[in-house]
Amino acid sequence: MFSTLGKIIKWIGQHFLGMLFLLIVVLVFMPTSSTELKPANLQEIKLAGPILDADAILKEIEAAQKDTKIKGVLLNINSPGGSVPPSIEIAYAVKALKANKPVVVYASGIMASGSYYSAIYANRIIANPGSIVGSIGVIMESANIEELMETIGIETQIVKQGKYKEAGTPTRKWTPEEREELETLTKDTYDLFVKDVAEARGLEIKDADSYADAHIFSAQRAKDAGLIDTVGVKSEAKAALEKLAKVTDPVWKEKDKLESFMEQFAAEGVLQLQNYFYGLKASL
Repeated sequence: MFSTLGKIIKWIGQHFLGMLFLLIVVLVFMPTSSTELKPANLQEIKLAGPILDADAILKEIEAAQKDTKIKGVLLNINSPGGSVPPSIEIAYAVKALKANKPVVVYASGIMASGSYYSAIYANRIIANPGSIVGSIGVIMESANIEELMETIGIETQIVKQGKYKEAGTPTRKWTPEEREELETLTKDTYDLFVKDVAEARGLEIKDADSYADAHIFSAQRAKDAGLIDTVGVKSEAKAALEKLAKVTDPVWKEKDKLESFMEQFAAEGVLQLQNYFYGLKASL
């Protein structure tokens, strides 16, 4: 019996790529559902994993913007945040989309920091009862490996122009002037974050300590703080969008099966990286 089982496992290992190819072929040529006979009028866009680059989701938002058949967009977010520039890019793309068609954000898991920034301009923000929302703050970090380098006998050689060119180095402790420079940078970014949240959500900047300051909220407390509109599940978020879009016969856009398969395959790997260290940079 063990010999037979071993042969089966060996065969699977030898033919894995072939089996994967056959699976993709089946997905591509699988009969489509009858709902695709009607043109889609609503679309779901997913923002999952760390925000390191915005190009892919910006393309989806722009395509939804140009598609006159799409009357509304559901932005499904499950992300811990990420880099500052792409988070802002997504936020302002959502703002532009909202000018032409309604956008409802659904926090399906984590909607924190940069991913919350991405959501602020939507018509409505609805969060799953078990979701985590908030963390409006900015962080910049680096290791100090000076003692380790001394232990193994490594010295740095640096030529630089500019007092602060080495600010943030991991090879030694930062000088007080370098720390002050980096703190000024993170403060500028934090002030911009709070300003945009306050304007988008109708909150007072003077009350930022209550809803910002990197507080991490449960869904209900996020609602109490004014960061979201409703606590609910995905079906309620979809219903809210249908109502805002004035769609009586909702048909949700389906992605190409191969594209959907490859996207899900890639997303699984990306989500595993969301707690990794990204290097020295301001992150939301």
